[in-house]
Amino acid sequence: MLRFAGFELDQQRAELRGPDGEPIRLRPKPFAMLHLLATNAQRIVSKQELMEAVWPNIHVGEDSLFQCIREIRSALGDDQRQLLKVISGRGYLFEAEVSGLPTGLSVDGDGSAGIASGPEIAVSAGRRLPFGLRGTAAAVAGLCVVIGFAVAVILAPDFFFKREAPTVAVMPIIGYSDDSQAIAIANSVTEHLINGLAKIDNIRVVAPRSGAPAANPTPTPSSTQSDFVLQGELQKGPQSWVLQARVIEAATGEVQSVATALVDVNEPDVQLLQSRLAAGVGDTLTRRLNVLLEAGTTAGGNAKVVIEQAMASINQTSRERFLASQTMLENALAGEPDNIDLQVALAALQTRGIQMVWYGPIENAAAESNARSLLESALQARPRYIPVLEAYCRFLSATNHFIDSLVACAEVLDFAPWNGSALYQLGLTQIQLGRFEDALATFKQADRFDTPVVSRWTWLLGIGWANLLLGHNEEAVRWLERSIAITPASGRPYMLLASAYQRLGRPGEASAAMAKALELRPGSTALNVASPTDNVSPIFLEASKQLQQTMIEAGLPER
Repeated sequence: MLRFAGFELDQQRAELRGPDGEPIRLRPKPFAMLHLLATNAQRIVSKQELMEAVWPNIHVGEDSLFQCIREIRSALGDDQRQLLKVISGRGYLFEAEVSGLPTGLSVDGDGSAGIASGPEIAVSAGRRLPFGLRGTAAAVAGLCVVIGFAVAVILAPDFFFKREAPTVAVMPIIGYSDDSQAIAIANSVTEHLINGLAKIDNIRVVAPRSGAPAANPTPTPSSTQSDFVLQGELQKGPQSWVLQARVIEAATGEVQSVATALVDVNEPDVQLLQSRLAAGVGDTLTRRLNVLLEAGTTAGGNAKVVIEQAMASINQTSRERFLASQTMLENALAGEPDNIDLQVALAALQTRGIQMVWYGPIENAAAESNARSLLESALQARPRYIPVLEAYCRFLSATNHFIDSLVACAEVLDFAPWNGSALYQLGLTQIQLGRFEDALATFKQADRFDTPVVSRWTWLLGIGWANLLLGHNEEAVRWLERSIAITPASGRPYMLLASAYQRLGRPGEASAAMAKALELRPGSTALNVASPTDNVSPIFLEASKQLQQTMIEAGLPER
């Protein structure tokens, strides 16, 4: 147990507790990083040392490190960087006074922890037992350890005999073609799948031996010793590249999930082609693996039917249908109050209601409170379940809790690295915080994965919006027009397109685009389409104000 600045870091329970004794939620990677920093307090720890300790044998970018540092500071309330300091060009310094380092550890000259030498047993600072009592003390201490261990094993067997993370063996994707390009693409897709799966927190990945041919389906010893095996075949059809892959339970040979990805055979960008093929199967198979590892989370029977019926109306603009769906889910949840999927479904529906302004002010506050309570309960029960993490990410973004949303959406990607919807929400959050370049990169990443394909228009819209905020008006037009071509029934893209046209000195096209937007969203004015102002960056507020002015010039009514 480490103690510092009123906090307790309990390694046995993997828990950080605040001064009030209440647990503070911290993901596994930030927890491991905080523990490393705390055990090396008063010593500068380099970025490289942190990355090698927290992500052993995995190459990750500095963004992952910075995200962990941000989450640690948020958990400690260290906005002023008094506890965790950046030492320019050298690394990070945890400057708190830390007590509770394990007995037998000493601090070496460089500040790092080492094993203390000598036969004496420390009782308190500056005081030691007489030599004659040391053997008795040691025996008593040893007996206490044995008894304590036995009791702990009885009370918490999962901690001491924890099952190792399941292993997934990724077999080389087979390229069924005499075309050398097909084999090269199959090899690259295999690498994409390995790299993506290796980022997931709760699994281990076994890669094929270097140089394994893509056309060789023979299992390797490592694949037969794994919990799951991922296999796949790539074929070039007349219209599309077709990748079919499956996850097989190694012990039984049972196929647990099958996924298919198709990409236009004429796609000129080979890297984009490879990325979308890998993401197309990777996202589906990852979700299935998550369900298998988070046993007991999936709804069955009547709950599944209720969720399907309620979610069928989630995108409807009829307030009456929305309220009927809400009642349906509330009744089902009353009968199964511990059903995680019902909790998530109701919270997701209420989040949608908040976004669509289907609640009055009092109802809105109650819906937000209820959705948060449901999601926090679900997170406590299933902290690694992708649907829970996705719903929480969207909820925080929709309710303007943007700093928390950064962490929550990044956490989705720890378990679903190809999740385009999480990337879209992350990009929206970055925009609200004035990080337009970061948002543009995030939306483009979502476009490279393109999962799920039905949401493609949203990240195209995001790319257009980010370009507009950056003043890249020609680029904005190109992406917004592509978004509209996929989903022409939404008014928001037309408003942004009108603004881009207006800035480019094309007032006729700007007026036409705004007229279409008002047709799709009658009653829209500068007041009711304005971006949120709570918890947003001044940079975003100023850029939005300028954008809104060009919309007014293009024909958007002020009131």
